[in-house]
Order: sequence, then structure tokens, then C-alpha cells
Amino acid sequence: MKKETAIIIPARYGSSRLEGKPLLKADNKPIIQWVWEKAGKCPLADRVIVATDDERIYNACRDFGAEAEMTSAEHKSGSDRIAEVARRHPEISYIINLQGDEPLIEQSNIELVIKGVKEDENADVSTLVREIKDEAEVNNPNLVKCVFDINHYAMYFSRSKIPYERNLNNGEWKFYGHLGIYGYKREALFKMTKLPQSSYEKAESLEQLRALQNGMKIKVAVVDNIPVGIDTIEDFEKFKTMVETNK
Repeated sequence: MKKETAIIIPARYGSSRLEGKPLLKADNKPIIQWVWEKAGKCPLADRVIVATDDERIYNACRDFGAEAEMTSAEHKSGSDRIAEVARRHPEISYIINLQGDEPLIEQSNIELVIKGVKEDENADVSTLVREIKDEAEVNNPNLVKCVFDINHYAMYFSRSKIPYERNLNNGEWKFYGHLGIYGYKREALFKMTKLPQSSYEKAESLEQLRALQNGMKIKVAVVDNIPVGIDTIEDFEKFKTMVETNK
């Protein structure tokens, strides 16, 4: 049986900051379609599936030709949602969790995540980071920071500034911000979603810490671009203006 690579896009209708954002339209296409089309251009992926608990999103996806599946409304995270879909498909060996609110993600970024989890036999999970040069971003708890070892395996993720600068930095270290895209080996995804929340995960509200605290290895690749997610109506209006102006 072929070991398929699937990009699974979790999409919820409910959002505390922007309800219904997957279906907001820019240039007459809903956000979820923009993300799906970007994912579909990745040559390293065999299929793209939208995973949703909302019939409106499901129907919209089917209308524009996407493969979509309904999932439970009880899931607490996107990882749980994509795991439900992956369990239905034993042919899928590598799963990429691509957020449904990042229509500007670079194709090269998706490819790096796929390569990270497929080509490194020791990696359970793969993800991306980018260098932070702005002090305000370094200290912003909404931007998750990451430190990794010389082999590019994550050591820790935190909302705090890491490393803490007790000594003067003479260019010896850099700060890195985490980008919320993940690649999983099949069994690693199932293992992580079955594990109970870990203490560090609860403290920081970061799901990836569950994997680290249980000895799983997360491969990190560094990129030099910043994919902008759509979290607020202001974010959406900026994206809408950009795509409709550059037609």
C-alpha cells in the first residue's frame, strides 16, 4: 500500500474573534478555498482534505470541488480533528496540519514541513520557525518562541522570552517565533492525541509541549517569511484589499 501524504485543513465556523471566517469571501472565494487551493499546489502532497464540524463549511467546500469530511463537534483542538479523519484512512502515513486561516502561506513552507517529517526517521513531528528581530515581538506572549538544538530538534516552546538574557547578547544567539503548521507521522499523531494534557501544556496553553514532555521529537526548519493568519476582521479586510487590488 502506498504511503500517502495528506494535508488536512481543520476548519471551524465558531471563532471568538471572527465567527464564520472560513466562509468570508475575498475576490468571490471563501478563505477556506484560498487555503485549499494553495495546499493543492504542493507537489509533495497526495491529497488535501478539509476537516470540519460545520455543514455550512462542508457544503461550501464540496461546491468548489474540495474533498471534505465532517468531524465531531466535541474536539478541543485541530490535532484531534485531523486525527479523526486520519483514522478513517489507513493509506495516509504522513499528515500535515495546515490552519484554515492562513491563505498567504508559502508553498515552500508546506514542502519543508513535509520533508521534515518524511525524510528524518527520528522525527515524530515537524514544524517551522522564523527569526524574530523586533524586541516587542520577542516579548509578546501571543507569539510563541522556540529554542532548538544543533540538530534542529525543538527543546522547548514558550510564550515567554527564551532564552532569557542574563548575559549581554553579542550575536551569540537569536530568537525564533513558531509558525503554527505541523507534519506528523501517522502513529505520532495518534499517540499525541491520546495522551493526557501535560503540565507544561497546561501552563503555557501550547499543545506541542505535550509531545515534548512525553519524549517525542519535533524537527524544526527555519524560514525567512512570515505567513499572516486571519484572526480579526481587520486582518480579513487587509487580505481582501490585497487580493482584489492585485488581480
